[in-house]
Amino acid sequence: MSGGPVWRPAPAIRFKALGLHWRQGRLLAVEVLDDAGKVKGVRPLGGGVEFGETARDAVIREFREELGIVVTVGGSPVFMENIFRHEGSIGHEVIALFDVTFPEGAFDGQTRLSFREEGGTVCFAEWFDPDGLDRPERPRLYPEGLKDLLR
Repeated sequence: MSGGPVWRPAPAIRFKALGLHWRQGRLLAVEVLDDAGKVKGVRPLGGGVEFGETARDAVIREFREELGIVVTVGGSPVFMENIFRHEGSIGHEVIALFDVTFPEGAFDGQTRLSFREEGGTVCFAEWFDPDGLDRPERPRLYPEGLKDLLR
């Protein structure tokens, strides 16, 4: 039984903007599912940069669309290239990573958030200790190499 719509990477290089939001040393990340609906990893929230949009504006838009809040972006982005394989398909992304802060009081007391993607898919995010990821029986942190970049 499938856990929802099947997703495959686009056969093109995508430009994405992701936001790094921290709470008590834990990074907010959304679950990445395999075709069976099992959590295989997590990644920071964000998404594709639209034509004519800056990466900074894209990360603000993505958080507004996904969580209904306006984040504050701090500093310049760090860029990374991500060539990956998901369920047998190759993906290629250039990612702008931004530190973001939430409005005061946003999601206080909540440890797990749910939201809908543009296509209606329900997604779940929570704050993860990066050191606890990429271990046996634990989700991977995507994109690959992010964990080393965070150190």
